Amino acid sequence: MKENKYDEPVFFEKYSQMGRSVQGLSGAGEWPALKALLPDLQGKRVLDLGCGYGWHCVYAAEHGAEFVLGTDISERMLQVARQKTQSPAVRYCRTAMEDLTCEPKSFDLVLSSLAFHYIEDFEMMVKKIYSWLPIGGLFLFSAEHPVFTAQGAQDWVYNEKGEILHFPVDNYYYEGKRSAVFLGEPVVKYHRTLTTYLETLIRQGFQIRHVVEPQPPAEMLGLPGMKDEMRRPMMLIISAQK
Repeated sequence: MKENKYDEPVFFEKYSQMGRSVQGLSGAGEWPALKALLPDLQGKRVLDLGCGYGWHCVYAAEHGAEFVLGTDISERMLQVARQKTQSPAVRYCRTAMEDLTCEPKSFDLVLSSLAFHYIEDFEMMVKKIYSWLPIGGLFLFSAEHPVFTAQGAQDWVYNEKGEILHFPVDNYYYEGKRSAVFLGEPVVKYHRTLTTYLETLIRQGFQIRHVVEPQPPAEMLGLPGMKDEMRRPMMLIISAQK
């Protein structure tokens, strides 16, 4: 069964208090880097996989997208998304992205933000996305960086004073399920190497356009703990074209 942590009341309440949940795109440290890779959205058909609160869907509609479909496995997330969305160009659908079916060449842009580390079969997902795009269509996504997912626990190593020593990277080449802790709750994620991300895209027919390891923007470096985010990559952004 596909995990759906975001419909668990305690987990959802903790998520709702995060900066990116309260402030939207401006509270997401990777947003400036992701935004820079977006194409002209005027008249585009956009699919957002794992849309969460729908921030990217709203942005696409506000910037001229003709049609936007946001999908998520969590009904709680979609309830918030519907409340925040005014544009008739946006529609939401509750489904696991692995179960989604779409007509060939039905979207010009497929977007996903920090969701693919929750799915086991990345290659299957890429193959489906390729079929949903026309020639020239764009696939743009962010995921947790392989350095961040490798060891599993996703926490720093501390000394006896509670000071950060370093971030552990272990079992990097052993891909697969990881037991992580996010917002103080156990979560299942899937680790894959950078090679797997890139070679899977190439093997399925995509051309890699950009690979970005986003750093915290300067205006966020004063936030608690944010300077430590410069010590290792936490996220990966890839742009690929059909």
